[in-house]
Amino acid sequence: MQRSNAGDVTYDDPWYDALASGWGEAAAAAVLPPARPEPDAVPAAADIYLEVQRSAAFQEVRRRHRRFVIPGAAAFLVWYVAYVVTATTVPGLMARPVAGAVNVGMLAGLGQFLTTFLLTWAYVRHARLRRDRAALELRWDTQEMARGRGGAS
Repeated sequence: MQRSNAGDVTYDDPWYDALASGWGEAAAAAVLPPARPEPDAVPAAADIYLEVQRSAAFQEVRRRHRRFVIPGAAAFLVWYVAYVVTATTVPGLMARPVAGAVNVGMLAGLGQFLTTFLLTWAYVRHARLRRDRAALELRWDTQEMARGRGGAS
């Protein structure tokens, strides 16, 4: 954050909307974003992100994510394709009554919804317990590096 000559607060953030700072004010059209600092003053964002991407902490977060997502997505895809293939190739099996008007196809279809919710719950739990803290630490380190303070490597 920087202060301009007029005492207005400006942000060195590429996502910050310069027009939002003067919204509703008469001189909103005259508000210009501050000049960018010299490239030598702050390390280039691409260099910082490449350094973080090569770090052991980032690779660990990525590995934990992949170890859950790839098997989970593969299992769910196999379950979904099995349901569709069974429904189209063996309609007699899917039409077999279980209880009253409820048949095997209805139970399998409801099972699709149930497994979707269970997989979502498992993903959120896995992220919370195994990845969120490490990812947050990486985020803070990256922001510190972008501000030129070094961060904890």
